[in-house]
This record gives sequence, structure tokens and C-alpha cells, in this order.
Amino acid sequence: MGVAQGTLIFMLDLEFAELTDPGRVRENNEDAAGHVLPLNPAQVQSQGWFFAIADGMGGHEYGEVASNLAIKTAVDGFRKIPKGVMHVSLLPRLVQEANAAVFDAGLATVLRGARMGTTFVACALRFDSAVISHVGDSRCYLFRNGRGTQLTRDHTMAEEQMKLGILSKEEATTDDGRHVLTRSLGNELFVAADTITVNILPGDILLLCTDGLHGYVPDVTIQQILQRNNDLERAAAALVGAANDAGGHDNVSVQLIRVKTVERMGLYRGRPYRLL
Repeated sequence: MGVAQGTLIFMLDLEFAELTDPGRVRENNEDAAGHVLPLNPAQVQSQGWFFAIADGMGGHEYGEVASNLAIKTAVDGFRKIPKGVMHVSLLPRLVQEANAAVFDAGLATVLRGARMGTTFVACALRFDSAVISHVGDSRCYLFRNGRGTQLTRDHTMAEEQMKLGILSKEEATTDDGRHVLTRSLGNELFVAADTITVNILPGDILLLCTDGLHGYVPDVTIQQILQRNNDLERAAAALVGAANDAGGHDNVSVQLIRVKTVERMGLYRGRPYRLL
């Protein structure tokens, strides 16, 4: 549809910060993070932005291999997407590709008496929406008007027991089962990813993080840190610092994405169109 002369069109515009740290206890970092940024305005509309974080498992070396392989596979896959592909169908496919890559690589480690896998959370943004797909207990939060909402639900034993009413929400936060994953990349040939779509507004902040952050820093503290630090680089450093101040028992990784402007879109017969 045409654009009236003199009408100012706002394209989706973001700023982001990314930080990963081994913590104070572990020698190596089994977390990995990656992103794809559009190179020009045409890619803003045809491709959008992509961010992902993974937390590897499998002990020294293997967890690091798993997380980095998952991120590389997903990032490479996003860069090759056809023009205009819908993120809600793309992200589950990228998760499956990452899972297959880790699963295949893990076959060799099984022969050596070890197994490897990784959690995975990804977020793709285009127009006025964000699509989040995840497996495991790495999380995505949305902060709007100073209030935070956890968008993902952990794939852990404690979370499953809470859904069944066996544990209360408070009990689930301290139960040993919160560390036992019920889903991860690389464990089986196929994996079920949870995928959601949320509308985004200017000023929104999305946080992707591993359990090295949310497992040791309460959500209310995360929210307070973001309220005190408008600069995303400082906010990311403060979040990692809070995790290390809590003991630094795990690797910790964060990605912060602030929405500056959005492009309002509608859908007609599955095709997006601009709302003036």
C-alpha cells in the first residue's frame, strides 16, 4: 500500500549490549552468545535482528563445544534466511538445526564416556514484534515501564513439579530439581522448542540470560539494576557483577536489547503490511 507524501515512517531500531563471564569458580566458560545485525535498511525489513545465548553441559571442553556449536549453527542459519520469512516459523527450525549439530557432534563424545548438550534461547525482532524460542533454562525477560516479565518457562524438573502442583512457586526456586533439565539441545535427535511472539514498544528492554544470572540474582534485583543503569553496557556489567558478588558459582551471560522505535505492521492473509 502507498505512503502519503510527507508521512514519516519509523523503522524498527534497536541498541544492545552483550557480555559473558566465566564467574569466580569455574576455569572455563561453557556459555556462548551470538547475534546477527541487519547491514542496511532493506535488511531491517526483510531479515531483522537475531540474538541467542546458550549454556553448555558436559564438563570441561564438551559443554563449551556444545554451546558454541549451537550458537554458530543458529547464527549461520539466520544469515541465510530467505527474504521476508516469518520469524515464528523460522526460529523453531533454527533450534532443530542447532540441536542436530550438537547431537551429531555428541555421538563421538559418547564413545569417550562423556555426553554434551546445551540450553538455548533465541530472540528475533522485526517490524513491531519479537519472537522467542527456547529449550532448557536459559531465559528471556521483557521489561516495560520499569516492570519485568519472564517470557520463557524453564524446562526443569522443579518447573514441571510446580505445574503439577507438587511444588509451590517459592519451593521451586530452592528445590534441587531446578538444576535438572527436562529438555536440552543435543540429547535427542529431535527436540521440542517453546516459541512465543510478543508485541514490542519503544522503550522496551529484552534480557536474554543463562542461569548463572537468574539462578543467583533475584528477579527484583535484576529489575532494580536495569532501572539504575540507563546505559546498556553498564547495565550488562552490573548484572554480571551482581552474579559474581553472589558467589560467581557459574558462568554468566547476558544480552540486553532496547527498542528505540518500531514499525507498526498488520497481517493480511499471512502477509505483513504497514499501518500508517
